[in-house]
Amino acid sequence: MDSGDNTSTTSCQFCGEAFSLSEDDVDGNLPRMLLCAHIYCTSCLLSLHHHGVIRCPECEVESTLPEEGVFGLQEDSRIIGLIYTSKMNRMKRCDRSRNRKKPKISPSKDVKADTEGPEQPADVEKIKLVDEALQRAAESHAALENIHETLTNGLAEQLRREKARLEAEIKQAADKASHAVQKWKDMQLSQLTKLEAEFSSSQSEVSCVQKRMKALEIAMQMAREVRRVPTLEQYCTLDKVVETLQAPVDKQLYDMKCITMGSGMSCVFRSECLNQSLEISLKMEDGVPKQLSESPPKDHQLSDSSRKSPKGRNRNCVAPEPDQESPRAIRSPSRGSNRSDPGTPDVILEELLIEGQEKAPPPTGPELANDNWRIQRRRTSVSFGRRNVTQWVVVSHVVNPSHFYVRYVAEKRDSEFISKKINYFCCGDGCRFTSCDAVEIGSLVFVKREEGLWFRARLVEVFQEGCVEAVKVCPVTQLASVRVFFLDSGLGKRLAIEREEETAESSLKAVNGRLRKVGEGVKVELSYFAPQAVRCSLKDLVPYDLTKGWSKEAQLEFLSVVGSAAVEMRPLGQDRDSLMVDLRKAPMDQSRDVPISVREYLVFIEVARFYCPVKLSRKPLLYYPPKYPKINTELNAVVSHINNPADFYIQLVDNMEFVLLSAKLQDCYGATTVTDTDDLSIYCPDIEQACVARYKDALWYRAQVIGHPGGRKVEVQYVDFGNKKVVSVSDLRKVKDEFFALPSRAVHCCLSDVIPPDGKRWSDACSHRFISLAHQKLVTIVATGKVPKSEPLPVKLFESPLNGPLVNIAELLVREQLASFKEGLQSSDAGEESAIWDSPLELGSSTDAREQNVSGEQSEEPLEFHPQLTLPDQLKDLKVRVSHVNSPSSFYVQFTQHDAQLHRMCELVKEEVELTEPEHLEWKEDEFCAALINGVWERGRICSHVTPEDSAEVMRCDHGNKVKLHVSNLRTLPLSLTGSLALECSLTDIRPAGGRSTWTATACDLISFYLTGASAVMTIKELTDERPVPVSLFCSNKMGQSISIADFLASEGLALRERKPRDAAIQKSKEADAQSPVSETQADGSDGDEKQTPDAPSAAPSVAPSAAPAVAPSAAPFSSVVSTPKPARRTIMSAEKVKTGSYDPPELPCLGHIQISVSAVGEDGLIYTRTQNQEGQLEQLRERIQQSMKTLPRQKPYTWRSVQGCAVIGPDMLWYRGTLLEVLGGHVKVQYVDSGLVENIPVVHVYPMVLCDDVPQLCMPCELHSINPVGGRWQRDAVALLREMLLNRCVDMRVTELPSDLRGPLTVELFLDGLSLNRILCHHEHASMDQTVSAQKGHSEGSPALLLGDWDVDIKDLRGPEEPMLGPFIYPDLPRVGEQFQVRVKHLWTPNVLFLWPLEGTADVEVDGETLDEALTRINANISALQRLGNFRQGGPCLAEYSDGKFYRAGMIRFCSVEPVEVLVRHVDFGSDDTLPTRKLRQMPAELLRFPSRALKVRVAGFKAPSVGSQEDVLPYSPAWSVKAAMEMIDMLHGNITASVVAREPELTVLLYDEDEELVHLPLVSSGLAEFE
Repeated sequence: MDSGDNTSTTSCQFCGEAFSLSEDDVDGNLPRMLLCAHIYCTSCLLSLHHHGVIRCPECEVESTLPEEGVFGLQEDSRIIGLIYTSKMNRMKRCDRSRNRKKPKISPSKDVKADTEGPEQPADVEKIKLVDEALQRAAESHAALENIHETLTNGLAEQLRREKARLEAEIKQAADKASHAVQKWKDMQLSQLTKLEAEFSSSQSEVSCVQKRMKALEIAMQMAREVRRVPTLEQYCTLDKVVETLQAPVDKQLYDMKCITMGSGMSCVFRSECLNQSLEISLKMEDGVPKQLSESPPKDHQLSDSSRKSPKGRNRNCVAPEPDQESPRAIRSPSRGSNRSDPGTPDVILEELLIEGQEKAPPPTGPELANDNWRIQRRRTSVSFGRRNVTQWVVVSHVVNPSHFYVRYVAEKRDSEFISKKINYFCCGDGCRFTSCDAVEIGSLVFVKREEGLWFRARLVEVFQEGCVEAVKVCPVTQLASVRVFFLDSGLGKRLAIEREEETAESSLKAVNGRLRKVGEGVKVELSYFAPQAVRCSLKDLVPYDLTKGWSKEAQLEFLSVVGSAAVEMRPLGQDRDSLMVDLRKAPMDQSRDVPISVREYLVFIEVARFYCPVKLSRKPLLYYPPKYPKINTELNAVVSHINNPADFYIQLVDNMEFVLLSAKLQDCYGATTVTDTDDLSIYCPDIEQACVARYKDALWYRAQVIGHPGGRKVEVQYVDFGNKKVVSVSDLRKVKDEFFALPSRAVHCCLSDVIPPDGKRWSDACSHRFISLAHQKLVTIVATGKVPKSEPLPVKLFESPLNGPLVNIAELLVREQLASFKEGLQSSDAGEESAIWDSPLELGSSTDAREQNVSGEQSEEPLEFHPQLTLPDQLKDLKVRVSHVNSPSSFYVQFTQHDAQLHRMCELVKEEVELTEPEHLEWKEDEFCAALINGVWERGRICSHVTPEDSAEVMRCDHGNKVKLHVSNLRTLPLSLTGSLALECSLTDIRPAGGRSTWTATACDLISFYLTGASAVMTIKELTDERPVPVSLFCSNKMGQSISIADFLASEGLALRERKPRDAAIQKSKEADAQSPVSETQADGSDGDEKQTPDAPSAAPSVAPSAAPAVAPSAAPFSSVVSTPKPARRTIMSAEKVKTGSYDPPELPCLGHIQISVSAVGEDGLIYTRTQNQEGQLEQLRERIQQSMKTLPRQKPYTWRSVQGCAVIGPDMLWYRGTLLEVLGGHVKVQYVDSGLVENIPVVHVYPMVLCDDVPQLCMPCELHSINPVGGRWQRDAVALLREMLLNRCVDMRVTELPSDLRGPLTVELFLDGLSLNRILCHHEHASMDQTVSAQKGHSEGSPALLLGDWDVDIKDLRGPEEPMLGPFIYPDLPRVGEQFQVRVKHLWTPNVLFLWPLEGTADVEVDGETLDEALTRINANISALQRLGNFRQGGPCLAEYSDGKFYRAGMIRFCSVEPVEVLVRHVDFGSDDTLPTRKLRQMPAELLRFPSRALKVRVAGFKAPSVGSQEDVLPYSPAWSVKAAMEMIDMLHGNITASVVAREPELTVLLYDEDEELVHLPLVSSGLAEFE
């Protein structure tokens, strides 16, 4: 028989039904596979699926069904093949059975042919004998197969029918009992799994047939081999084989009636009611087996017909009762099944009590993972041979990393069920100890824990009263303490028995309070549940110090990393009573992160060591490499970190995304909660792992682990800066995916063409000098070659001083003999005529004649120094740098050939005046001086007289722009140094557009934006002594072509070309032939450029930035046209002209004492303060600004001259309100209007827009009263002291004088804890008291706290209130009741409450010859003359500002808020309400009260709100009315409306009529939006 015909293989593991194929019109029961690889029949899967999901009964893994449902699951082809093969074998056997009486055909000729030859007659006879025996054996084998099939199917049907019958009886009896016998029912149902043992006779018959079939199959196989190869006869006894083959099958030898007998078991239920008590008896009785039927079922008879479908087999089964469950339910579902009854426990027990195991203690070691009874319970066990199988566990108790206990997550339901069962047992009296009981070591007991629950445990030690050592057995009444081991958690604990009295009853009570005994019945029932705790040990892990063993720190670290969450356990072997495992903590992101190995973490923190190392196979995720600059292209960069000239890092500044990266990192990692910190913590960092590390400034930056120095520390490299640092593991966090998007910012570089002087290592002096020159400074870099990513990029570095030319840092180091050029190189710039620069104007050699070589520099005489500008003889194609631009008719340039002289000039001025002290001189206009500007001494010229504030306007002689400086920054300039190296120029051939005589601000701003700091080529048209000098200026556009700036302004429409006489045009054409080669090259572009961009149009000029390297041209004249270097691609954009107003001045306090907080202290000593009310307004303002500004506005070039108020992005990337003070090239100086702080920030962070213009400035500038700073101005140390004492501090302030200008500073006195700030400053000798002011004012300085006790107030001669008390408004005269009059509805409150205008008698009222509208127009024209409202009484009249900016009459209703102060007013002439701040309220002139109120509040009679509201949208202030009703009423009130007064008291009530003299509200009532009153 084929092995594929095994019943267990071709039947469903869940219901026991055999799989079947589809035949004709009968649907088959095919095997289908779930995602977990478990196989069930189609019928079971149809009953298990719920909402498109099937939970596997074996492993509880959920499988989502495809669109086709259950029939879309994959069929198991292996089982289907077995079924088909079995079916084909049966068909073949049936065919042979039909033909067994027919004569057999002799062996084929082919066979004979194979055996022909030298065979003997004896061999032929043997072959014939074998053939006959094989024929008889085939018939016998077919008969045995038929018998076996009948017995097997009969046994299965026998079991199924008997199970169904007994299940019905048990459930019928159990349903009659109460909930107390539910456990008995479950036990009896579970014991039906061993019902097969009751049919031993049937099983023995099946076993006999199987043995006979096996012997016959072996004999047939041997006979076939002997027949095929006769020589094999010598290896077997052919006679015995033939005898076995010829033995007939006697059907009488097999008891076929055994499958018709029952088991004799039955369930009996008895109950008896006596004396109002109910006695119930449930009993399983073993009786005499009864015959189930007279004969086996028809389909089990020995016949040649094939078996029927499963449906046909069920026809002869015992039909269950209507209230019975299907026979399939007799099998208990596996752990985790959700098909159990809600009233029963979650876990149904499947194991049976095996004889001989009742007394055997349950295993507690690693055998829990593969014990047979655990296999029966869990269906899938832990196999030590499969080391890659992982399971989820929870660590329940830890002794040390080599001794801890875990519990399987899959057994959670078992644990809950066990706990319920144990606590149920302990609630009864049967588990209590009696005085006759004794406890013994190793016995099972129930122990009560602190949480009040009972757990099973085993006694490890027993201590008796009066005994020091443990005893083996002890009476309960003499028990002193015990040590127990909790089987389900692994915890070992000692319990002391505390008794109140030394009596037997007290001792017994104390023992029963902590311990309970386990009876034999309870012990049998609990033996089905294995202990939940499995002892484990981390494989190959030993203590860090073997002499001291496991430390307490190791235990705590182990507990901290595993926690109480589920961890992944991977079995790695077994050692005595412990599982050797590795635990892995689940990563935050399973798809992208590496799990944390607990073993490796303990080794990393140096509390354990590996006996043999373990390595991870997965590599951590890395950052993208940095973006390298293009070769021979100038770029701006910041040197972020320097080790030496051959090892430093730069940051390119061409990407604005990195500006927001730091802020996002701080928001994400700086404000994480404790839970987030646990999720992002790194326990065991790997080499090259990407992370986020905290720096010493407490901020977070992206980093990469590069080393493990030990001591629970790691060495990281900050990928955006390049520096390295050793940090603690606690300062590392995992990187979120969003921070992998940007590549690393730090580019590893080295200075090209230079080496150390000794050729080996860089000296410390060279490294320090290099750091002082370049560290954290903006430089210009040029990459000179390509290298692998692992090597530093060779670059040239150019330093750009504030007032000097660009300097090659490598060459500077060579000059200072701190470095030397590589072999074959004399200068970093010499001979670079073929180098490609980003500057569009460096056409030839970029070196100076004096810089051609180092040796020549030492032998040549130094250049002659000229403090005054001397123009060259050649006036064409001069290389210049634009230093300052006023307009196209006035701009200043510096000749690049004078860069060395400019640098020398700065050094000479510094040497002359650096050590001199400030002089008290009277500076006069046009006087030369030395000025300290941005820390650099320069030549300057006084432009205006000194102001009273000791400041003067100074023009920078060598740059052309003007700055304001304090006289302390001015020194006398020697006459030998007077002069200027900047030339004032003017563009020729153009004039202002629009017929204007002056240039527009747009033209000035545009040319200033693109030319300031740019390099250009200039031709002087006419050399005169007058300034400015007429010139033509050429710059390069983005295509590399040189265009005229004058032509560009004309093309933009900002300038017009000058009309010249014809003679001048002819002269110009003649001079065209004499144009220099450079000019031709600039005008037409080089050949190389034309090849690249053949049709490049003339576009906006793109000038080089001010940071571009500027070196002097070669002294040799151009003899031929040289190749034009690749220009920088810059485009000119038209600057947008914007104009913004300033923010409203702050609301000033009254004279006297107030509490304020100091927000800033300026360099000029002004103190910026905020009141408590302004502090509250500031918080609301911040939220309002951040909510309104969700995205960044588009950045454009603006004209900043007309900008006052602006919006600023602060360092914290939040929006603030600011005021523009000064434009400083690419930076602007702004002042935060709500704090007073002044900062220089990039232009890209400032936007010309006003935020929340309705809110005034929230900080007030204050100056100290009656005090003079030393030297006439506040010194830096004095300002530092003020900031240290006042910033972010709440102090007392006394306002002594209000400014005449609302934006001016208040004159105040400040008190710190009762001490006057003036006296503190005088004590530190930063200021002196002004005695004249003190004598005139006569004020006594003192804290306001000292004045609080003086309550002797004299009200004599006090003036009355300055604001007059006005009366109420006048109401107009209304017609009599019942009389109609024309009205106009102005405001609707609800559909039946509104405000209307009587059209007769109110609009034409005149007082003193003018109407109300005329009077309001006159008052609004001079509204600034009216005082702010100071008396806020309810109902008081005032003037309130409306949304159109005009003031109208209004009445006070109430205060809406205190911080900020806002008042609810009602416009009496319109009826609308408005909430306004006090600054929008004014005192109303008394003359306006003579006009009657226009708007009358009335109630419309005849209708009311519906009693039942069906509308969802209702009026928030009147929920009875819907919004739809209000909108319908508004539509009906348009047109000619007539009103009729119904009543005047208690409120004015009217009826409204439309043009048809019908009530207005009738359509509202008919539509159901209102109802009649």
